[in-house]
Amino acid sequence: MDTTAKKRRRIPISGNQLVLIIALIVVIAVFTYLNPNYFTKTNFTNILTAAALVGLVSVGHTYLIIELQNDLSPGSLCAFTGVLSAIMVTNWGFPIWVALPLCMIVGGLVGLFNAFMVNKIHLEAFIATLVTQAIVRGFAYIICDGRPVAVSDPSFIWLGKARVFGLPVSVWIMIAAFIIFGFILAKTKFGRSVYAIGGNTQAARLAGLNPQRIVTISFFMMGVMCALGGVIYVARMQSGQPAANVNLEFDSITAVILGGVSFSGGVGTMFGTVLGVLLIQSFNTGLNMLGISSFWQYVARGALLLAALTVDYIRKTNTEKKMLEASKKNG
Repeated sequence: MDTTAKKRRRIPISGNQLVLIIALIVVIAVFTYLNPNYFTKTNFTNILTAAALVGLVSVGHTYLIIELQNDLSPGSLCAFTGVLSAIMVTNWGFPIWVALPLCMIVGGLVGLFNAFMVNKIHLEAFIATLVTQAIVRGFAYIICDGRPVAVSDPSFIWLGKARVFGLPVSVWIMIAAFIIFGFILAKTKFGRSVYAIGGNTQAARLAGLNPQRIVTISFFMMGVMCALGGVIYVARMQSGQPAANVNLEFDSITAVILGGVSFSGGVGTMFGTVLGVLLIQSFNTGLNMLGISSFWQYVARGALLLAALTVDYIRKTNTEKKMLEASKKNG
């Protein structure tokens, strides 16, 4: 093995991830300059706490977008399962440790419904999950009659307020999800299959893989992660609200694309997604601390997504050029 190859193996992060780290440092530096209270332990803890929900959803989006799929229903599903968990505990007397897995099962079933529409009815994921977005949001309003459901159960509130080693439980759950699903994506046969069907679905099928099964598992996983995030969000806010988490999928997709997952499929890492989540949540928190109008925050988030898509396009174009040059050399 030559020296260049050895050096490449020693590099723990890619060029794209290095750019993200620099961008994160710049964002922190700029907002600290504009508001000194930004650079505090309390604020960084708040950033991680606020990032927990987006982070859990982004885990699912990482798998789906690598597979050339997408999901526009997470915000609605988080709201629905959150309200459902509040009703189970407050109105039906269920302990949270029963309500939580039941809600995760419900979330998984919604994910299976999305997979059914994509695999069997052959709808584009964009359209299929847009349908689910509307239906599930409607059910979120129906089951609570459009009114927030207050939560007072101490065990439920503990899930959102308790801290371990100075960090909320929700943050540790997000970290665990990143580690577990990052390992699965990078080190297991299933993870390699995810990349394979995203890179070339037909070739993956000819190689003996079952793309529909892999997509189904990924949508199921997304549903479970959304439900888990929705319940944790209710525990933190102490209220199940049917109007909650609007545009959650927007922040999640932006974070994933910023993290280097390509809309053209077959490319991306969980570590990149982690950086993307931290970057977008640091950015959002900074805007809030500066008192920027929510209307301008929409503009800023749209600009951030545009920047992410532009970077994705440039990355894809450069990759295609390198492949073309390599094929010419080999030819």
